[in-house]
Amino acid sequence: MENWGPLLAGIAAFVLMEGAAWAAHKYLMHGWLWFLHADHHTKEPGFFEKNDAFFLIFAVPSWLCIMLGMMNNVWVSVGFGFGIAAYGLAYFFVHELFIHQRFRWIRNIDTPYFRAVRRLHKMHHKVLTKEESAHFGMLWVPRQLIKEEAAALKKEQQRAQHQA
Repeated sequence: MENWGPLLAGIAAFVLMEGAAWAAHKYLMHGWLWFLHADHHTKEPGFFEKNDAFFLIFAVPSWLCIMLGMMNNVWVSVGFGFGIAAYGLAYFFVHELFIHQRFRWIRNIDTPYFRAVRRLHKMHHKVLTKEESAHFGMLWVPRQLIKEEAAALKKEQQRAQHQA
């Protein structure tokens, strides 16, 4: 079981990061760090946003877990650090590439889950101020919303078949 420790720690870190990211988004980004996050809710000119600083803020614990774990042969810490990094990579793909299309690499994913992810994020961005926003997570989506998107996708596909 000792060899599984780093892998299990990485998986645990990845799963726990959704909660940590939710809390950071709700209480920090929509709280006292709004000055860094505000430009993410209103389109400013230019490619980079102040909000991009959160990439570095979240990268520091990952880097520290990996570096200090390797320096001290604490491989569970290394696994935890890689789990945080894996969540950061998932964030980049889902949030930056799929939802906001900052690079137009991922365009045509049309599954009920990803439609639900995009829908929740659009609902979050409808509010342009730090107060009264909702839906602060990224990967966790209520099952009912996925079912609704599956039904809508099925209707769209049936309509397209009838028109063809």
